Amino acid sequence: MEAVTHFVNDTVEFYKWGLTISDKRVGSWPMMSSPLPTLAISCLYLLFLWAGPRYMQDRQPYILRKTLIVYNFSMVVLNFYIAKELLIASRRAGYSYLCQPVSYSNDENEVRIASALWWYYISKGVEFLDTVFFILRKKFTQVSFLHVYHHCTMFILWWIGMKWVPGGQSFFGATINSSIHVLMYGYYGLAALGPHMQKYLWWKKYLTIIQIIQFHVTIGHAGYSLYTGCQFPAWMQWALIGYAVTFIILFANFYYHAYRRKPSSQKGVKSVANGTSMVTNGHSKVEQVEDNGKRQKKGRAKRE
Repeated sequence: MEAVTHFVNDTVEFYKWGLTISDKRVGSWPMMSSPLPTLAISCLYLLFLWAGPRYMQDRQPYILRKTLIVYNFSMVVLNFYIAKELLIASRRAGYSYLCQPVSYSNDENEVRIASALWWYYISKGVEFLDTVFFILRKKFTQVSFLHVYHHCTMFILWWIGMKWVPGGQSFFGATINSSIHVLMYGYYGLAALGPHMQKYLWWKKYLTIIQIIQFHVTIGHAGYSLYTGCQFPAWMQWALIGYAVTFIILFANFYYHAYRRKPSSQKGVKSVANGTSMVTNGHSKVEQVEDNGKRQKKGRAKRE
């Protein structure tokens, strides 16, 4: 018990020391004065992962078609805004794409970059709705380990990034990721319009390939900074490398099972109309074809 007490005290003291070197510019911004709101929202997310499927178990799935259309295209707009702000402000501030230390000044462009990164952090909290919509639609198998790991960790880790390094090379990964999310949510928005869009959505697997390339670029970029001694916090670079490695493993596993592995034939299983295989957010699953947002099975699904 004494060891636990010492550990807690040391952790608290380390956090207090950490606050002395955090970015004072963002201290008064919403959600940034304390990690508790971010941790509380993340805990509520995990609680919903447990309670949501139990609540929906004996209920018909919600359709949420209009909600999904609005949500996905809103996320396209948000991520486009973030990427645009980071690109414009970094160019005006003369940022280097190879080595850019953090500037804690109140320069207009530096504050603009920090503001865009704050919106990027907020977007990771908004993305929890991806999981909420899956569960309300009873797409339980879509909530894979990759899906949960990605959503839960990004929100927490980007609070740390915003608190200590809301600028410098932090803009690099956020710009790439938000640009990819423009494509990703654009895909899901088009898919939500209905089955008639399927013929235009042949490029889904390339989103996964782009994401895997993104993680390799992140490792290369952070490794180069460490090798050249760039004056950007080394702990952040090592954290990025370790984090990216986990995503390469998880996304490569997803890509293999979704696109490379040949499905085993099963007796007594009816063929799927048009041979459609729906793959969403880290899980490969053959689903029934939907007609105008309604599942083709007995019983009526809940409307919005």
